[in-house]
Amino acid sequence: MAKIGIFYGSTTGNTLKAAELIQKAFAPEPVDLVDVRQAAPEDLREHEVLILGTSTWHWGGLQDEWAIFEDQLTKDAVQGKKVAFFGLGDQKHYPDHFVDGMGLLYDKIKPLGISTVGMWPKDGYQYEASAAEVDGRLVGLALDDDSEPRSTPKRVEAWVEQLKKELRL
Repeated sequence: MAKIGIFYGSTTGNTLKAAELIQKAFAPEPVDLVDVRQAAPEDLREHEVLILGTSTWHWGGLQDEWAIFEDQLTKDAVQGKKVAFFGLGDQKHYPDHFVDGMGLLYDKIKPLGISTVGMWPKDGYQYEASAAEVDGRLVGLALDDDSEPRSTPKRVEAWVEQLKKELRL
């Protein structure tokens, strides 16, 4: 059984809530929740699957704790891992920067040659641009608790089922 860690940064609590929903959807698989405010590179190394979650702040930036912790995402720390992403954004008020924070984390991981999982369709979202869109898909699960809070549980369940298949859990 793969050791899974959900690494999240949460300023207002929304990303934490999403991380908890994802953790619950993986049941009965044990999944660790790791707040990046208190995380160390060793925490990355002890998990085989990393699920990285952030909100997008200001005009397309990472959540504050992620902006500090992202430098820990080195090749040494994530070598041999499978990495998935989830991001929170507001497609109505920030349509030009929807879930950009998730895209920034992806951009940090992808050049390291690490295996990523959990690509997600952009269907059902209405935004103008996103740093998290690659080849017509989103690099991970996009959640909009500001404009579409009722969609979150269903999207989380579907994404975790997809991850379970991709990870062969």
